[in-house]
Amino acid sequence: MVQKAKILLVDDRPENLLALEAILSALDQTLVRASSGEEALKALLTDDFAVILLDVQMPGMDGFETAAHIKRRERTRDIPIIFLTAINHGPHHTFRGYAAGAVDYISKPFDPWVLRAKVSVFVDLYMKNVQLREQAALLRRELDHSGPAGEAEQNTGGLLPELSARLAAVEEQAEALTRELQESASGAAVSTAAHLEKKLTTLRRALDALEPGTRRPEPVESPQS
Repeated sequence: MVQKAKILLVDDRPENLLALEAILSALDQTLVRASSGEEALKALLTDDFAVILLDVQMPGMDGFETAAHIKRRERTRDIPIIFLTAINHGPHHTFRGYAAGAVDYISKPFDPWVLRAKVSVFVDLYMKNVQLREQAALLRRELDHSGPAGEAEQNTGGLLPELSARLAAVEEQAEALTRELQESASGAAVSTAAHLEKKLTTLRRALDALEPGTRRPEPVESPQS
């Protein structure tokens, strides 16, 4: 069963959350509601999210303060944040959003197609990172149990081709996504995609080093998203 990404929707107005759910339901991912900054931070304690859609104007802890807390936590600092706001105070207000850690900033009322496309980019990047971590975990387990060099060649004979094929599929998808992002996406998305490709290259080198007749490499550290 294909794992679905989780998308966190943060807004104090129920009608806005309903609108976001209607727009993003076509992505067929798991949509999680939070009606305040505090509720969003609580959800982030236990679940992993591909992207956060965060309203700026909320009573109590506003979007800027919520984003600051998210970026201070090691577990959540790399999750992309898209700010949503009905307020337009000019460049200074927009700069404050980016300074708080946002990868994008969209004013209400927003174009549903544009919002869905932007969220889809970060969902795709998240899923590629999940696949990469799974391949790294498989490789690490194989290295831990492969034993001496001669025994390693015998034990990895069946698994290596499967791992290589899976990794090749992820590499192909990542390359296609990078080409698409370079034409239409934000600089933050392009940078994230480039980082993903670097991790793929590291994992490919480790797999190549496991081929029979090569020196056994050091255990691979699981890539982080």
